[in-house]
Amino acid sequence: MRQKKLSLVFIGLSLSSSWGNGHATNYRALLRALHARGHDLTFLERDQPWYAANRDLPQPDFCRLAFYRDLHELKRDHAPLIAQADAVVLGSYLAEGPEVARTVLESASGLVGFYDIDTPITLAKLASQDAEYLTAELVPYFDFYLSFTGGPLLKRLEAEYGARLATPFYCLVDSDSYQPVSKTPRWDLGYLGTFAADRQASLERLLLEPARRLPSHRFVVAGSLYPDDIDWPANVDRITHLPPGEHPRFFGSQRFTLNLTRAAMIEAGWSPSVRLFEAAACGCPIITDRWPGLEDILPPDRALLTAERSEDVVSILTQVSATRAKALAEDARRIVLTKHTSPKRADAFEEVLATAGIADRSRNSGAAKHALVTSK
Repeated sequence: MRQKKLSLVFIGLSLSSSWGNGHATNYRALLRALHARGHDLTFLERDQPWYAANRDLPQPDFCRLAFYRDLHELKRDHAPLIAQADAVVLGSYLAEGPEVARTVLESASGLVGFYDIDTPITLAKLASQDAEYLTAELVPYFDFYLSFTGGPLLKRLEAEYGARLATPFYCLVDSDSYQPVSKTPRWDLGYLGTFAADRQASLERLLLEPARRLPSHRFVVAGSLYPDDIDWPANVDRITHLPPGEHPRFFGSQRFTLNLTRAAMIEAGWSPSVRLFEAAACGCPIITDRWPGLEDILPPDRALLTAERSEDVVSILTQVSATRAKALAEDARRIVLTKHTSPKRADAFEEVLATAGIADRSRNSGAAKHALVTSK
């Protein structure tokens, strides 16, 4: 749905740096697509030292990027922009997230939405009253809730927490940037992902142990924050950080790539990672762990292969032909380019704004405003 030019403000974890997070590539792809439609875009980012030291997009050409050091600076320097925007979108894992949300909700005259790139983790935090970046009391005040996760979790958001317009908003891929790169495979299997404690056992089982069993094969793990005490087999290469611009060559250099899912996402299901879509767009055959909803997104044995044990990976690497791998990759690429590109998400985003714009705007009523202010 095409809309008039809108003033849109995003306040998120990071746009400037993809170091140690998967948020940046999602924001970049979405904002590029919205910029191509003529919308006026600003991204406000907390100036964190670990991102400042690893900025791979310090000056985007598709939006204004501004930094703030703390809540005081956000209010002082950006209050007029927030107040006048047609819509403000807050992201998950935002530092001082509840305080930022209150500031925005109390001053914005347009729509205010929440973009949750970590929905299962968010739900766990809400259930345990962990207010790291969101509180249960704030959820009903958002005009829309964009969720990284689809499936039954959306009904929980609405029924238990009063989320309005809870919408499945899977991660996305910029198909102009992520395309097949023809290279002679350097590695038989690779993995791209930041260290996460609840993924490490899967990495051990589905990559490191297969590497030990197949010493003549080559493996690679790219990503930051891995502890120094990991026992890396000799045939596993390590890349500490891989900027997004190098992802297509990385995927093009693998016979297969491994997708691993965090425990909360596996339990919730319907939580595809951005790496899954990026690898598919680059035409790299995928091996993934299994989770509910996978068949709705990339059907196993048609668009990718699944593995639960080390033996499964060893079997795939030693028995699946190049012809079969190519057919899987082609089907995955076709699905992703049809359903999960940045223009598709821009369509969905505009539709959500249009729907939220004609919905009951009770957030701005006097009673709701008073409740929000006095609940601090």
